Amino acid sequence: MVHVTSLQPSAPWSRLDVDDADWNAAEASALVRWYHQMVLIRRFEEKILDLANAGLVHGPAHASIGQEATAVGAMSVLGTGDRINGTHRAHHQVLAKLVNAQTPLGFDPLHDTFDDPMQAAVRGLMAEIMGLNTGYCGGRGGSMHMRHDLSGIPGTSAIIGGNLPHAAGYALADKLLGTGNVSVAFFGDGTMMAGAAYEAMNIAALYRLPVIFFAENNLYAVSTHIGEQTRETRLASRGPMLGFRGIECDGMDVVAVHQAMREARRTIEQEGGPVLVEALCYRFLHQSGARPGSEFGYRTRAEEDAWKARDPIATAAARLKAMGVLDADGLRTLDQRVMEVVDAAADALTETSGNARRIPDHLWPDAGEVDNEIRGDLSELRDERFLEIEDVPPAETKPVKFIAAASEVITRAMEQDPRIIIMGEDVHRLRGGVSGATKGALERWPERVLAMPIAENGFVGVALGAALCGLRPIVEIMFGDFCLVAADQLFNAVSKVRHMFGGGFPVPIVLRVRVSPHTGYGSQHSGDPSGLFALFPGWRIVAPTTPFDYIGLMNAALKCNDPVVVIEHVELFTTEGPAPESDRDYCVRLGKARIVRPGGACTLLANASMVPLARQVVEETGIDAEIVDLRSLDPTGLDWPLVEASIRKTNRVAIVEQVARGLSLGGRLTQEIQDRVFDYLDHEVLHVTGSLSAPVVSAPLNRAALGGADKLRAALQTLAGKH
Repeated sequence: MVHVTSLQPSAPWSRLDVDDADWNAAEASALVRWYHQMVLIRRFEEKILDLANAGLVHGPAHASIGQEATAVGAMSVLGTGDRINGTHRAHHQVLAKLVNAQTPLGFDPLHDTFDDPMQAAVRGLMAEIMGLNTGYCGGRGGSMHMRHDLSGIPGTSAIIGGNLPHAAGYALADKLLGTGNVSVAFFGDGTMMAGAAYEAMNIAALYRLPVIFFAENNLYAVSTHIGEQTRETRLASRGPMLGFRGIECDGMDVVAVHQAMREARRTIEQEGGPVLVEALCYRFLHQSGARPGSEFGYRTRAEEDAWKARDPIATAAARLKAMGVLDADGLRTLDQRVMEVVDAAADALTETSGNARRIPDHLWPDAGEVDNEIRGDLSELRDERFLEIEDVPPAETKPVKFIAAASEVITRAMEQDPRIIIMGEDVHRLRGGVSGATKGALERWPERVLAMPIAENGFVGVALGAALCGLRPIVEIMFGDFCLVAADQLFNAVSKVRHMFGGGFPVPIVLRVRVSPHTGYGSQHSGDPSGLFALFPGWRIVAPTTPFDYIGLMNAALKCNDPVVVIEHVELFTTEGPAPESDRDYCVRLGKARIVRPGGACTLLANASMVPLARQVVEETGIDAEIVDLRSLDPTGLDWPLVEASIRKTNRVAIVEQVARGLSLGGRLTQEIQDRVFDYLDHEVLHVTGSLSAPVVSAPLNRAALGGADKLRAALQTLAGKH
């Protein structure tokens, strides 16, 4: 007979409610502060909408009017060292965190005025939303991308689901560095449907990270009701589903949110994290702008009126009056003081021109600085020791296998820098991961070799959050094509984060990407993503060809404050080459190419496995080609002086790649070459590359899909005029 046994989640899932007794038990001074902060958020956002209606906000203005209690209640249990992030709708959270960080101890909003730092916080956020040079990100972030690290705001994300992995990364850094801080990711009900959200929550649960995932369930993702998004509309259930606590609370009641957050923090401190808090709330307006959602037809005026009757500010005011904490004069005083602060900020950022307000010219960012801070200037490497193989006496070298060099240099770097961690799939098994590169690290620091689930987008995002908060992650991507799975974090986040937040901070991530188009793994495991990374100039790209170069380039990458992707071609793993017998600390300069064979007939620009192939074909044909190992592939960091000098000498050039044509660097490099040295070219630029198709399994088809010896031989003969 079939027996049915009811199963329950392993973690608790509950709703937390408060009543008058909880309000009465709260400190009167705290209640006044919380009310004051909710009014500040409301008046601030109303002013932003006024400015937007006057054409003074370029871009969207996603107001959180109606959701003030969630931000204030959550922030009531956080200190300045605790970190938060949010999504496109984060004015309320960011404003509360900014002002709290500047508020002096004992501040009484009934009797004390905002001092200069508090006023500057309001003005700086308003300026950022307006896109002005006095904003916290210099106007680059606007309403959706806000950062102030000193106040515990590493940066919000406008991509749905994108911020949850970052907050898990903050928490990973806090856990490994022992800070005792917690992090909070704020997001809406729509985000709960995104895969990145689950990836982040699962990783946080796996490593018991001190992070609170705070879902503001306002019922609508733009115009799509929660019931149209998911069958299980009780979002707090997702925590227990993944093995950690879920708490539901009334997001229109600031005390309820405070108690839920206090319980979440207690859980983390006593039992470990994470915790999911779901606050049931309502945005009174449409997704963006000052009009209500009912005007767009996706909800009714009656529904809006019912929720407005529970306005967190109005209901709090009524409670405080009934409790005798604030009278009508006190409520008016708080509102008046808030309006003075908000008006002062707006007045400082605008001026009168006729009957209209305008932004003074001096507050606009300098258009000439638009490309500044995409990445750093490598000044952090100024004092490093740089070597080339020619600098090492042969007697002081020994043969080293390529993959052994990888393991040795990573181990040595981790020995010197305790901030370096390794993240990736299977990196903790198989005697050093699938390639063996983590072998030495695993033997010595298993606690810093973090196995990740099959969730590239999630763990790359976690790595970014960790990098922004003091760690230096090495992230392993098992196959090049898997970068497409992680594309949001790699290109929307890692590549853009420094520039869109105004720069001035490091993003030290090293991404190791295995590339193996020759192995027959098929179309989804064989790509080389170098050309894809080249589309996003925040990334530096290196492709070592020899063990010596791998050691030096990896050291430079690990000391660099920019994100660096290291392309590791599997065809090179078993090759051997000389390296210093006892030195694993030197660097090879980023952006420095190397002539591996001088010649006069033409120039071949190659990298990784195509360098030895080029040597072989040149020897076979007897054509006196100059072979340049580019080593650094990013077009804005490529060694153009060396490349240009070689082309001026030979007057003919071919770009030699193995990858499919669509993902290749060749088109971009061809354009650059023509822009730079067109007058020196005696022949069109040739491009040796793969076919239009991705690599496939069948051996003859796979060879045809790749750039190889036959295609290179034909190009050489064309350049040499032999056919």
